Formats: sequence, structure tokens, C-alpha cells
Amino acid sequence: MIVYAARRLLTAVGTVVGAVTLLFVIIRLIPGDPAVVMLGPRASPGMIASMRARMMLDESVHVQLFAFVTSVLRGDLGRDVLNAMPVLDMVLEVLPYTIILAFGSIVFAVLIGVPLGTFAAAYRNSWLDRLTAFVSVAFITVPPFVAGLLLLLVFAVELRWLPVSGGGVRGDVVSQARHLVLPVLALGLTWVGYIARLIRSSVLEEITKDHVRTAHSKGLASGRVLFKHVLRGALIPTIAVLGVGFGNLLGGAVLIEIIFNRPGLGFLILNAIESRNYPVVQGGLVVAVFLYTLANVVADLSYGFIDPRIREA
Repeated sequence: MIVYAARRLLTAVGTVVGAVTLLFVIIRLIPGDPAVVMLGPRASPGMIASMRARMMLDESVHVQLFAFVTSVLRGDLGRDVLNAMPVLDMVLEVLPYTIILAFGSIVFAVLIGVPLGTFAAAYRNSWLDRLTAFVSVAFITVPPFVAGLLLLLVFAVELRWLPVSGGGVRGDVVSQARHLVLPVLALGLTWVGYIARLIRSSVLEEITKDHVRTAHSKGLASGRVLFKHVLRGALIPTIAVLGVGFGNLLGGAVLIEIIFNRPGLGFLILNAIESRNYPVVQGGLVVAVFLYTLANVVADLSYGFIDPRIREA
């Protein structure tokens, strides 16, 4: 297990370095002079030159990249060129909102999707199976931003059961939880469908394996065989998908944060891109890449722990 974990961690480090380098270069391919965009058309040439110097835009790309990587390795993500605030402080201020949103969506999808898929497989070809298939496909085909708008119109505007926008009052758990309900539902509904279909197919595959037939031949109750022997093996591909899913949810959180006017990492990066605030964009993307890679490493280690055969692959 230690060797397996070491291999995954080394791969993760290479992934982060490669992704950060690629993103650094792509950001600089965006048309337009960032200094002019930030200062406006009335800025004097001296002001533009000063801003370019502060952002190191007068240096070559490889010099900028080396300076950025060196700063990141020191734990310094740079400073906002508009207000001189440390980018790390800005990211840490909004990061909990995004993590809670993504994590809450994953938990919601698992709590609903796993039982749906399990019982659909246990009663395959029944009305429950057909109903689950219909609901799963319906959830998968509805984009998160459409679900968000519909939920907002129904539960916030018409029924007024939940808040329309915002992240809730700081320090007030109840207020923050109420503001989290609709974004979590909008972001997690698609994954409910994915997980339900994945669990169903995995359970049906596990049922045919020898160790399951052996458990039945020993006289174990069907429910115990299903939840102890079948579901454990069926969860392995689901755990792998969840690692990728967390990263996708971080990306999907951008639209959800915009729709619900919710503070978060995606909202911060989007505003920084619009104003060409390179330090904030770079710092936010570094943290997003790190979180995405970390989620995949945790998923790899989790299903490597569940199934020892994977460690030897």
C-alpha cells in the first residue's frame, strides 16, 4: 500500500506542475493588454508602463513562469495588483464556500444515487427499475445551471421557502445552511443520475461473481449478501468516478455561484479574468488544480484500500 501511495503521489505532483505551467501560458494568450484593460482607455502611457512592470509583463514568459513557480513553492501566490492584498488571503476567504458546495453536492448525490441504483439492480426489470432509469436519465440531461434557475424560481421566488442569493450570514450556521440547499441540489442532481446508473450496472456485474454465489450457497440472507459482498465491490468504480466528479463540481460551481450570487473560488477567478488580474487568476487556478488532483489521489488510495488487486496494477 505504501508503494502504491508513493506512485500515486509522484504522479499527482507531476500533474500539478504540468497543469499549472499550461494554465500559466494559456492565460497569457488571452487577447488584449491586461494593463490597459485594468486601467481603462484614459490611462497615461506612464501608468500603463508602471502597471506592466508591477505585473512583470515587461519580462519574457519564461522569466515570469520561473518567478511564479518560485513564489508558489514558498507558499506565496502573489498580490492583487489592484488593492495589494495577498492572493492567498483572498482565496482562503472564499475557498470554504466552494469546498462546502462541492462536497455537499457529492454527499447529496451519493446519499440519493447509491440507494436508487442498488434497489434498481436488486429489483431489475421491475417498475422500480424502470422508474429509477427514468429519473436518472432526467437528472443527467438537465444542466446544473438550468436546474439552478428552475429551483430558484420555484423554491425562492414563488414559494419563498429558501433565500434567493448569497452565502448566508458569517457565523450563522442555520443561515449558511439555508443558502446552501438550492446550490447543492442544482449542482448535485446530475451526479445523482450518474451514480444511480453506475451503481446499478456495477451491482448487476458483481451479482454474477463467484464469491457472491458462494455467499448465497452458505445460506446468508439476500440483504446481507447485497450490502456486505455485492455493494462493496460495486462501490469501487463509483469511488473512482467521485474523484473526477469533485473536480467537475469545482468547475460547475462557477455557474452555480454566479446564478445564486454566491461567494466562492469560481466567482473570484471569473471576476479576475474579466479584469485581467493575472495574480488572482493564477493563484486561484493553482488552488483549484491542487484540489482537483488531491481529490483524485484520495479516490485512488480509497479504492486501492478497498480492492488490494488495484495496488498491484
